[in-house]
Amino acid sequence: MKPLRRVQIQAPLAPNNNNSNGAGDSEATAPPPPPPPDASASFSRVLRRQTATSVTEDQEPFMGVKVRRRTSLHREYKGDYLNVPSNPYVMKILEKQGDRQVLFADNILKFTGSGKIKRRMLLITDLAIYILDLDASLLKRRVVLTAIENLCLSELSDNFLAIIIPSEYDCLLASTRKTEIVTVLVEATKNKSDYGIEVVFSNRKLLATRI
Repeated sequence: MKPLRRVQIQAPLAPNNNNSNGAGDSEATAPPPPPPPDASASFSRVLRRQTATSVTEDQEPFMGVKVRRRTSLHREYKGDYLNVPSNPYVMKILEKQGDRQVLFADNILKFTGSGKIKRRMLLITDLAIYILDLDASLLKRRVVLTAIENLCLSELSDNFLAIIIPSEYDCLLASTRKTEIVTVLVEATKNKSDYGIEVVFSNRKLLATRI
């Protein structure tokens, strides 16, 4: 968006009807210039136009609150970034648990209670979230969607996301696709009666995550 510039509009000079020796009719009065356009109204129109071409608020549950990087503003959502159907081990787990649809799959960084950082696979289905160690072919954790109370993010331009699970322990992770993760989880729980995940923005609460 280009910054607005304030332009000085000058009235046109009135024609000089006086003769050379100063005698004659009095000076003609020039008509008043038209009023300048309302800058605030112009800005509002530009803002609405840009918002309409960006991702909608329904797709971005935290848009307007969390500071975002420029590269994430117009990123397309793919969902499955790991081609889950091609992984027999993961498909066997989903078949056993009864999950019907893969909503999201990608590699993330998972923070442990001891302060270690582990590379894990995050899988979100229509029923649950999974944390897997594909290198060791281990299912580390499965949490049903109805056990998630809220999602906590900071108001800063970072990649951290805390999944708050009161009945167990929380999950703190980092992903460059945190926007998509939040959107998928919120949308997945909208379809469940009398239930919905709340999105919270708090630097303090994010630091107090129980992992």
